[in-house]
Amino acid sequence: MQTPSETAVTTATADHSRYVQRVRRVRGADLALLADGPPDRASMQATLDAWLARGRSLASALRLTRQLVMERLVVLDVEQQADVEVVTRAMTELAEVTLEAALAAARAEQDALHGAPYTAEGQPIDFWIIGMGKLGSRELNVSSDIDLVYVYEEDGQTAGNASGGRTISAHEYFSLVARTLRALIGDVTEDGFVFRMDLALRPNGNSGPPVVSLAMLEEYFLVQGREWERFAWLKSRVVAPRASVTSGRAKALRDVVTPFVYRRYLDYGVFEGLRQLHQKVRDEANRRAAGRPERANDVKLSRGGIREIEFTVQLLQVVRGGQFPEIRTRPTLKALQRLAGVGLIPQETAEKLAAAYTFLRRVEHRIQYLDDQQTHLLPTADADLRWIAGSMRMACTVDACELLDALCTHRELVATEFDALLHDGRSAPARSGPGTCSRCNGTPPTLEQLPQIEGLSAPLAERLRLLVASPRVALLRDEGRARLVRLLMRARRLTQDEPEIGETALLRFVDWLEPLLRRDSYLALLAERGEVLGRLLHLLGLARWPMRYLMQHPGVIDELADARLMHERFDAVAYARDLEERHQAWIRSGEADEGELLDTLRRAHQSETFRTLVRDVEAEITVEQVADDLSALADATLERTLHWAWRHLRTRHREAPSFAVIAYGKLGGKELGYGSDLDIVFLYDDADERAGEVYAAFARKLITWLSLRTAAGALYEIDTALRPNGNSGLLVTSIAAFERYQQGRGSNTAWTWEHQAITRARWCAGAPALAERFEATRRAVLTAPRDLEALKREIATMRERVREAHPVRPTRFDVKHSRGGMMDAEFAVQWLVLAHSAAHPALQDNAGNIALLQRAEQAGLLPAGVGFAAADAYREQRRVQHRARLDEAPTQIDMAELGPMKAHREAVLALWRAVFG
Repeated sequence: MQTPSETAVTTATADHSRYVQRVRRVRGADLALLADGPPDRASMQATLDAWLARGRSLASALRLTRQLVMERLVVLDVEQQADVEVVTRAMTELAEVTLEAALAAARAEQDALHGAPYTAEGQPIDFWIIGMGKLGSRELNVSSDIDLVYVYEEDGQTAGNASGGRTISAHEYFSLVARTLRALIGDVTEDGFVFRMDLALRPNGNSGPPVVSLAMLEEYFLVQGREWERFAWLKSRVVAPRASVTSGRAKALRDVVTPFVYRRYLDYGVFEGLRQLHQKVRDEANRRAAGRPERANDVKLSRGGIREIEFTVQLLQVVRGGQFPEIRTRPTLKALQRLAGVGLIPQETAEKLAAAYTFLRRVEHRIQYLDDQQTHLLPTADADLRWIAGSMRMACTVDACELLDALCTHRELVATEFDALLHDGRSAPARSGPGTCSRCNGTPPTLEQLPQIEGLSAPLAERLRLLVASPRVALLRDEGRARLVRLLMRARRLTQDEPEIGETALLRFVDWLEPLLRRDSYLALLAERGEVLGRLLHLLGLARWPMRYLMQHPGVIDELADARLMHERFDAVAYARDLEERHQAWIRSGEADEGELLDTLRRAHQSETFRTLVRDVEAEITVEQVADDLSALADATLERTLHWAWRHLRTRHREAPSFAVIAYGKLGGKELGYGSDLDIVFLYDDADERAGEVYAAFARKLITWLSLRTAAGALYEIDTALRPNGNSGLLVTSIAAFERYQQGRGSNTAWTWEHQAITRARWCAGAPALAERFEATRRAVLTAPRDLEALKREIATMRERVREAHPVRPTRFDVKHSRGGMMDAEFAVQWLVLAHSAAHPALQDNAGNIALLQRAEQAGLLPAGVGFAAADAYREQRRVQHRARLDEAPTQIDMAELGPMKAHREAVLALWRAVFG
């Protein structure tokens, strides 16, 4: 037995559409001219050719082709439930086919009258029809107008014709072409129209010329381009002629449009521009609906409609697309997935917005199928509403309508997400209670009044007075001064919630903020992202060093908006994948030059370093985990740099280099810290006679890529002094020569201190085949027979030299350099490894000082308890050193105030005595 809901679902057929009825009544016998199945470029072109073969004019043939395509799409969509993409792709290709034909005819007409246009150098001038909006993104709906802009390459004049017709300028020529295009495509004749045409998005809108040169367009972008136009041009592409696209000639347009749409920084300043544009859209929708409540059901422009999904996507693309080219794409559904892929939208939210977009577009199409009208309003006639519901397999009765329920659900989701994104920068809810300022809920203070706010401490009031008197503040415009006041007032309210860090955080925030006052994008970010400001203040209150890092790399504060920040560790595979996707996106956009790749590496590295820093300061990860993650980040960055730099090496002689990077020191031991140098050695294994020269050039390029300071900063300082023969040796070494040098074969051999260094060396990037061979060499060095007493004397002497280079007063204890400090433990481990690896293979692993001390005790090389106690002491000393550096505090402690550190010092001294006597 059927339920009431099931019986209410009517089977919808295409012939309910009044438009379909008209087409079938007049053109029923001609429907077979369009091949079966979804219309595509080939079948539509064939239909157009068939109409022309019957003697129809081009204008008539274009219109009749559209009628057959429209009738077919209604059938496919309503009766066969075709995907939205089938409909939008067909409509987009219909526009492209018809514009292609119309353009060819228009140019042929003007060529016959005036000749073709040429530059002063005699080169033909190309002309591009640029599709904007849904045409540009290949999402054209069934009764949409087409937003177009006409651009020609260069100025020039026509060549004249054989009959002596007058020559005209290229601008006049293409203006006449544009006039013919409007007649062929947009004019309403007895056969209807092809597409309604809208040129309002051209430079200067309807007051501007119908066609512009590429140079005119570029100048307009530089001088007059407005924020909202960036959203319009985001979806732009050349739709005709196809030859200009396939030949690559139209790429010149992309080089002009891309820097206008996508800025090279995190562009949060566009929020206000889009906010104003959206308000205009809503105001217009409300004006149309005034006194006509049925107009509130506009699936495109009303609250929660299609436009708000598009704005959400485009806003995030414009804000981040300058640095993240992988999110640059025109179609809305594809863009949603890419935004989710880089973490700008939660995956679940992206899926819900995609479902809402698909639903709203399907409803929009059905509204337009009824009468082929460019409307987005749900019909008020019950029969039409039931037909739309039935065509979507939904019930709709007098008592209940599933269509309307689903529509409300989707629109509420869209509106909620849109408002959360666009209005996050609005003022925080008012607070009251002790410590709040009297002005917070009323008129905000002026900038000059900030230091006099009630309840400020003397240091904070003085710091604000200095800020107000700063030359940077004096240069701010009124809007910037008002924004600064809002930020500081909001920051104070936020820090009052945590009194124990509030004042410290606010002082550091002012110190951080002052140098950035002339960089509006960062102030705009904080104004728009309230949760970022709150987390930033919390971070600044916990340690001082994050402020220094943020001063150097202010763009990373955007990472604080990422919900994944606290819940994930560094993922080298994901990092490499994301960078390669970005690299491929730069290639697709034609911007994969060395400068862009250098900045891409730096920004990615800074973001990951900052994420680790936040987890570190928030005590979410241990000191060892910090070192592991920073070392893994360095490995992955080296690998990606090696991979990209080789592609840009002009002298490369093979597809992939047989080349490896060997890590020493802190990187080798996976104990890297923030800002640590990289001690690395370059090896190769290549019999080509050019190999030495090629890899030397490659190594120099790698060092440049890693250490060069660009506008985005630098990656690492590079130290290659540990290579064979130090700074006097070759920059790159063959693996065979490295083996001979390390194992003492021949007259040129390694020193003991170099063997000490190799105890912590490891392959970290490059050709995997070299990893095994290097490790075999390292183990051969560690297990070589030695005079143990001589080795002990040499290592002890080297330790004393290091100590003398870092003198510490007798009354102070330095956790690294003093007796009983970290360096004593490290030298002791080096002796244990070099002296006993042959008999105890567990010591050959590059497992870190803590693990090796424990293994040495387990092997009986240290008295019971000494190794494990020293390992614990070393761990604690690293932690103390690390925390001190985070807060820019000294790492030296008064001997009289050692406290628990005294026992750790004694544990390391016991280790030293056990090893060196």
